[in-house]
Amino acid sequence: MRTSKSATRSHYIQFLASLFLLAAVDTSHAQTLSGKDLVAALRMGGKVVLMRHASAPRTPPDPLQSEAANSQHERQLDDLGRSTAQAMGDALRKLHIPVGQVLTSPTYRALETIRLARLGQPKAYAQLGDGDQSMQADPTGTRAAWLRAKAAESPTDGTNTIIVTHLPNVNEAFPTDSVGMADGEALILHPDGHGAAAVIGRIKIEDWPQLAAQ
Repeated sequence: MRTSKSATRSHYIQFLASLFLLAAVDTSHAQTLSGKDLVAALRMGGKVVLMRHASAPRTPPDPLQSEAANSQHERQLDDLGRSTAQAMGDALRKLHIPVGQVLTSPTYRALETIRLARLGQPKAYAQLGDGDQSMQADPTGTRAAWLRAKAAESPTDGTNTIIVTHLPNVNEAFPTDSVGMADGEALILHPDGHGAAAVIGRIKIEDWPQLAAQ
């Protein structure tokens, strides 16, 4: 029995639709790793943890209440920020998640997040900063392009890179994936080795200890 052209065309359309559905399922899976699956991916290394600094008041402290190391009286972490940063670092070590390079905003609150989490010696970049606390958007897109490029650099030593920055910077680089991002929250990215990175997960700073307790 000969197959009509219309039937052949119908089968071809169904085939293409199936491929599209499979691609959508794969993409959805890649962006929703959580819990033990996310921990397993991070233990393998090769990922980038792009996080917002831990909780900090929106205004600088009174000079009399500024921490001794905060010589410029910048915004600094509050009690919640300090405790969650410490707990996050403890959880990463308990989970045996390897940390390699640490990139940071030069602001005090970002550096304090890294110090309290004991993530290692960071390297500060102006592009990860807050524009002298003005937090203005970059209309040129240069800052977003720089961050996307950094997030796409694959760690080559079996570790994970951690980047600590500010919400506007993450919003500019990954606008869809960072909606509603809280203090200390992180996007987990998987660089593809070809200049791009896929978001494979998202985790709040207070969830790290919960993972370690499982």
